[in-house]
Amino acid sequence: MQAKQRPFSGEIWDEVETWSRDKIEDHQLAALRRQLERVQDKSAHYKKVFQDAGFAAGDFKSFDDIRKLPLTRKSDYVKGLDRDPPFGTFSAVSTTEAVRVHFSSGTTGQPSPVLWTQRDIDRWADIYARYMYAQGLRASDVFQCMFNYSWFVGGLGATLAAQRLGALVIPGGAVDTKRQLETIRQYGTKAVMGTPSFMAHVAEAAEEMGFDLAGSSVKMVCVGGEPGASIPGTRERLERLWGAKMFDCYGALECQPIGWETALQIGPQLAEDYIYVEILDPTTEEPVADGERGVLVLTHLDKEACPLVRWWTGDIVVRDRTPAPDGRTHARLVGGVMGRADDMLIVRGVNLFPSAVEDIVRAFPGTTNEYVIVIDDSVKDPKSGFLTGVKLRVERAEGAPDDLGERLSHKLREALQVRFVVEALPAGTLPRTVHKAKRVITE
Repeated sequence: MQAKQRPFSGEIWDEVETWSRDKIEDHQLAALRRQLERVQDKSAHYKKVFQDAGFAAGDFKSFDDIRKLPLTRKSDYVKGLDRDPPFGTFSAVSTTEAVRVHFSSGTTGQPSPVLWTQRDIDRWADIYARYMYAQGLRASDVFQCMFNYSWFVGGLGATLAAQRLGALVIPGGAVDTKRQLETIRQYGTKAVMGTPSFMAHVAEAAEEMGFDLAGSSVKMVCVGGEPGASIPGTRERLERLWGAKMFDCYGALECQPIGWETALQIGPQLAEDYIYVEILDPTTEEPVADGERGVLVLTHLDKEACPLVRWWTGDIVVRDRTPAPDGRTHARLVGGVMGRADDMLIVRGVNLFPSAVEDIVRAFPGTTNEYVIVIDDSVKDPKSGFLTGVKLRVERAEGAPDDLGERLSHKLREALQVRFVVEALPAGTLPRTVHKAKRVITE
């Protein structure tokens, strides 16, 4: 795929952004037919799934037919890794065909690898560039990436995209706040990208340094990796501190990207030429109407290395398929991601599942089986409200060492890359239940 040197019109990167709804759906139907045939042939996981469901790719005729297939969940992907390590049963290419592997944060166990072909990377970079252009970045601008580059998928994608667009890229990473600010001042950075919590941290550091961030050259603050940009209070505060517009950039390791906001800031716009989207009731798993809340479910239309069919994101969203005032026609997620259908926490951009905590606590010497995760002000940033860590209460087993809490905190931080404040209580302190235990509480 060749990099686009110029968009075809003043405000649009790719004409696909203005396709009619009929043209979008025609493209999706044709792409789904090809993709389902490919995953049936190339992916060991989906070959078995199709057989078990009595489904043949050649029988796919309409969007309704895809619902004959089961949903794909994160647990399915992890089981596939166990069955055929190290890259799992979802992979549809050999390692000689792949050119890169990115990993999850590992908070559900071992870090999960996702392979990419060169075409996957080119596609990823081009759609990212499309969105950056829609937000206002141009070839003459300076782009400073503040995403973490260590094991995190977003930083490299943003860097490749800004380069494709033609901007001058400064790959700063999520470190050295003082230098980030000095770089903005010295090089006239127009756009920055990082997690909302890091953007808040940089803004606070600027205040302490007496740096006039709101009066700086920055006009675009692009954020992803955790909630924030679509939360009105957070958006208002960060836009005020930065003196710039903030944009929600939504994606996941398994699907990069999903949807980003445009300059209009009316919700992330889905890349409907890249993904087919379903919005399902979280309980019945039946489709919901546009304007109603449901779980976002995604199917890749042309991903090569690790294609997904009916991927249950767990994210609660509301879809709007009416054309946007700027002429873009792809559906939007009004209000961004509104919550999780599961109990995942996001701590400084790291996805944390209580089940991962349970695995460590219950195997750790000196603890009983009981634990509870506590969310209170002590583990939140006082200004932004973002989680900076996790409070954990456990019970001491008989003979437990006096420094049990410190030892467990160190183990959890080492395994999950999240700060834990551990309170070790006497055995029998925590409540018991014979049904589903409430493992996450807010105080």
